[in-house]
Amino acid sequence: MPHLRPFVAAVVRPIPITTREQRIQELDRAGHNPFNIQADRVSIDLLSDSGTGAVSVDQQAWAQRADERYAGAESYYRFRESVRDIVPYRHVLPVHQGRAAERVLFTALLGPGKISLSNTHFDTTRANVERLGAAAWDLPCPEAQDLDADLPFKGNIDVEAVRNVLAGPDGHRVGQILVTITNNGGGGQPVSMANLEAISAVARTHGVPLILDAARFAENAWLVTQREPGYEQWSPRAVARRAFELADGAVASLKKDGLSPEGAFIGLHDTDLADRCEVDIIATEGFRTYGGLTGHTLEQLAQGLREVLDPHYLADREREAAFLADRAREVGVDTVRPSGLHGIYLNAGRLLPHLQPRHFPGHSLACALYREGGIRAAELGSLYLGELDANNELVTPAPFELVRLALPRRVYDHSHLEYVADILAGIAKNPERVPGYRISHAPQVLRHFRCRTEPIAV
Repeated sequence: MPHLRPFVAAVVRPIPITTREQRIQELDRAGHNPFNIQADRVSIDLLSDSGTGAVSVDQQAWAQRADERYAGAESYYRFRESVRDIVPYRHVLPVHQGRAAERVLFTALLGPGKISLSNTHFDTTRANVERLGAAAWDLPCPEAQDLDADLPFKGNIDVEAVRNVLAGPDGHRVGQILVTITNNGGGGQPVSMANLEAISAVARTHGVPLILDAARFAENAWLVTQREPGYEQWSPRAVARRAFELADGAVASLKKDGLSPEGAFIGLHDTDLADRCEVDIIATEGFRTYGGLTGHTLEQLAQGLREVLDPHYLADREREAAFLADRAREVGVDTVRPSGLHGIYLNAGRLLPHLQPRHFPGHSLACALYREGGIRAAELGSLYLGELDANNELVTPAPFELVRLALPRRVYDHSHLEYVADILAGIAKNPERVPGYRISHAPQVLRHFRCRTEPIAV
């Protein structure tokens, strides 16, 4: 049966059409860093799926009912009801975005000398851990190391490794176990319910809080229904609720699976912990019933959380991601397998073997995508994860040189993805023409957001 996308466009925005020369000039101006490129000079923006999706007519309609009163507004209670329908926690605290949720909760759980264990800390998550003087330890499952294996749950945390840390000399330092669903830093791979059940049991045995980083909880739930035996007849909503039940708390950026440009929440069982977080929120974000969000946004989020677990929407998102991954491989660009939902991850190290890690092949491919087609993407390789010396020379490379093509929700259609594949095909025909890069300026923290680089002949 032909595939029918479960929505149509109601409002459109024009796509900038630029020449190659204009894009070269923009790269020079931006210091060859995609984060510095002006959005009105990007044709296909796959830099992030965070806050970049399209809202629905129902979200817009509910937003017109927004109650903007400072305390106890009706919009908050509608938002809380929508969250609690999925997240069975006593306390639901809204904040303006996921980084704020991390900052508030981590401040209450971590501190100097503490350790956060995770399947993979993403960039800003790691920064929020380390700014407190704590250490972020990544313990992904061994299967995550094989980029080509079509294994269903490569986002899992290594339960045995966690158990060994907790039983060892550093066990008393562990302040939290953070499981990211899906595992963005690990190639967008899902986490199984069996893995969550196992790590939940370990966490409770050792009295360590298990926290979900649940920005993509709906996408993880969908992949569980498609890949994990025993869950074939479960609804995505039921799987998501079960995942939250296994944890002690959660932080969730709702700029992803909340289908909104803004918003997040902290969900907790523990009243004392929630009280400490609430004091921080009131001091830094806003009163506990709005957390820095407008009533307009709270209403959009409440409706977005109802829409995001629609099986037709999730199935469509899976098909589109798989289509782009298949087309990329057809034109000669390997991707992390299997494809997830929120994006595909290109294996730049394999495509550009003439570039050593010190020449940042992932960053090189990201710049080539913009130069050749106006496509903006994010590097997840040695520029982001590698260790540099005082002269910004690479000392320890990242495990892999990847480029993430993040797919905004309900934005691009099939023709746009075909265009991306065509640009990849052009690059893959003559990959040796892609130059390497050196760093001309880099801040000490989160350098990939703000650094400037220069192309070099290799």
